[in-house]
Amino acid sequence: MGEAAMSRVDVLSARAVDTATAVGLAQVRPGAWNNLAGQAAEPNAFYDARYAMPAYGSAPNLAPQALLAYSGGERLLTGLLPVVSAWSALRLPVPALVAHQPYTPLTVPLLHKDHAVEAAGTLIDAAAARGARLLSLPAMVLYGPAHAAFEEAITRRGLTATIHNRHERAMLDARQDAETYLRAGFGSKRLKEMRRLRHRLDDEGTVAFVMSNTPKDVAAALERFLLLEAAGWKGAGGTGLGQKQSDAGFVRRAAAEGMFAIGELTLNGRAIASGIMMQQADRAFFFKIAYDETLARYSPGVQLTLELTRLYAADPDIASIDSTADAGHPMIDHVWRERLSVGDLLIPTRPNDALAKAIITLMAARRGARTRLKALMHRDKPSKEKNT
Repeated sequence: MGEAAMSRVDVLSARAVDTATAVGLAQVRPGAWNNLAGQAAEPNAFYDARYAMPAYGSAPNLAPQALLAYSGGERLLTGLLPVVSAWSALRLPVPALVAHQPYTPLTVPLLHKDHAVEAAGTLIDAAAARGARLLSLPAMVLYGPAHAAFEEAITRRGLTATIHNRHERAMLDARQDAETYLRAGFGSKRLKEMRRLRHRLDDEGTVAFVMSNTPKDVAAALERFLLLEAAGWKGAGGTGLGQKQSDAGFVRRAAAEGMFAIGELTLNGRAIASGIMMQQADRAFFFKIAYDETLARYSPGVQLTLELTRLYAADPDIASIDSTADAGHPMIDHVWRERLSVGDLLIPTRPNDALAKAIITLMAARRGARTRLKALMHRDKPSKEKNT
């Protein structure tokens, strides 16, 4: 099967009639990706081209592919899923494709809302045509429209999927009055305490909440975010976005492409908390947060999150916000009380495939070992201020 390459990305195209061909990325119509993102059955801003291409650019050794589904007659792009080999993602020498992308906590494929089931099935077929015995989506939203489409496509093909690492993370139903929502979730006593802390912060100087949306303003706000993050525990651990040239280049490029809006809580004009936000269709995504740890007594991260809650709840174009946070997050779980079910969706590409079952077992063992190692490494890590 011939392949062409551009920006180290190979594109696999599969029609709804189960035929598959390999084409270079340049052969995909420039507006096709953006059009699909705007028509997706379930939004995923991390698979917006303006984010995905810079993200992969930060890790050129991944050699990503994109599984694409098209409708038969119209040549309409109806499905897209970036993937890499199991070796690139997991260092496992097995015939599997993994929806792995740097800095991407969500692997919901883009499926056209009018062709979701057909597109999901074609993506599975496209993976099979590439020789993959397993397709892994390690951060898939469960019970949403995209998952339902995959369930139907899987059933039609006589396959049996497996879900590992099932967990829930915080999200916000933004279609509610913010003050009523916060009062019900926080409780009057806790909300009163947050107001008291805000008044104490006001005593320190002029406090303001600012939202940057234009490329110029976002670029400046991003630099303030990177400095704020580097000054905190992430900077001390070497995990801040601005501490590696490749990561800083990625996030600056994504910002220049218009992927981000940045909310800031300022004190006398100085950012003391900053949050990077993304949006696709009617869903927003809380990508990153940083705050001034010297002011932790005022809970600046929580104060910023309260401001963002009020802002997005007042926006009629936003229905929900995915926190993108870990399960049981000590801050956001207490502010946003809806939950998004997420898990690793493992899809064999052939019915009753013993090799696919063995790969699933191997992946589970590897994840278990990494989880135990991570727990040991974090055992002595200083705890962060509980509210931020």
